[in-house]
Amino acid sequence: MAINSSKNPDGSVQNAMPSYFYSPPLDVSAAFPQATPASTFPPCASDYFQLDNLLTAEEQAIRKKVRECMEKEIAPIMTEYWEKAKFPFHVIPKLGALRIAGGTIKDYGCPGLSITGSAIAVAEVARVDASCSTFILVHSSLAMLTIALCGSEAQKQKYLPSLAQLQTVACWALTEPDYGSDASALKTTATKVEGGWILEGQKRWIGNSTFADVLVVFARNASTNQINGFIIKKDAPGLTVTKIENKIGLRIVQNGDIVMRKVFVPDEDRIAGVNSFQDTNKVLAVSRVMVAWQPIGISMGIYDMCHRYLKERKQFGAPLAAFQISQQKLVQMLGNIQAMILVGWRLCKLYESGKMTPGQASLGKSWITLRARETAALGRELLGGNGILADFLVRRHSVI
Repeated sequence: MAINSSKNPDGSVQNAMPSYFYSPPLDVSAAFPQATPASTFPPCASDYFQLDNLLTAEEQAIRKKVRECMEKEIAPIMTEYWEKAKFPFHVIPKLGALRIAGGTIKDYGCPGLSITGSAIAVAEVARVDASCSTFILVHSSLAMLTIALCGSEAQKQKYLPSLAQLQTVACWALTEPDYGSDASALKTTATKVEGGWILEGQKRWIGNSTFADVLVVFARNASTNQINGFIIKKDAPGLTVTKIENKIGLRIVQNGDIVMRKVFVPDEDRIAGVNSFQDTNKVLAVSRVMVAWQPIGISMGIYDMCHRYLKERKQFGAPLAAFQISQQKLVQMLGNIQAMILVGWRLCKLYESGKMTPGQASLGKSWITLRARETAALGRELLGGNGILADFLVRRHSVI
């Protein structure tokens, strides 16, 4: 057995670990040849009640386009980047080419999708990678939508076209270290000065913030005590953004801490339509529907992975899918997903008809998330030891 050695400063020899400890790991396909890893993404088996029949031709086309891109272009690299906790910036043009950023926003270079089409796109991204879908949701359904619904005409023309093509990236900064769900109590202040505003404060858990070109930030007006919205450029003096390290979930998402020390924002970058916390509800009403479709897509990906795995993996002379205990769990997962899809689809229809209430959106999102957690837990059980490997998707998706 070879021993790797090194010399101490005094010339003495220090024995290290045996050389075999330094051998690179086997490729997962060689180490575990019985099942295909998620880098080759499984075909969709989770749409058992045929959602396509409820979609328009345009919505079906969006679904197909996003699915093909995610399976062929994104799936092969996501385990590597999840392990590194780094964002694959080279995929941004591929996502931009899908023309889904901006979702329901019309004009200004945005796709003007139906809310159902936008939701389906989010689900198809999430099916392959939860972190990628978070990137899109933050950029599109929060930051871009705030500018579209609450910004001035000049702001829409200035910012939305490049954001729609993902030539520039945005983040949405509401949450603070002391205030998460109690967001309306935020402490960041905006003080009026000649020609603009001075922002002071801190934000935390802000997705995309470490590399965003545009930051949509909410602060308390020092004069009125109401919540206002502002657009800050990434190179603004006094603005500091640092990455939050050591996450065990959504590792590809670059969440950041934002510190603002006398950051000047010109008057033209004050979002005129945000004059109280209630004004954010126009944005949150849509984003809740989008966020409800993220766990739908995540659950579909988990089921699809488990469905293929259990057919490939053999024990006791038969595929795991042949055993009733496995079948029962698969059926529970599949039933969950069908119900989740139908609730999500109904939310879209209620919104399109102008009848969706905040309570309906919140209930739908809450219930769908609960079913998604159950589905992920069942998927983890079905994959046994491989259930904790990012290569087989389930644990990468379930730690959220």
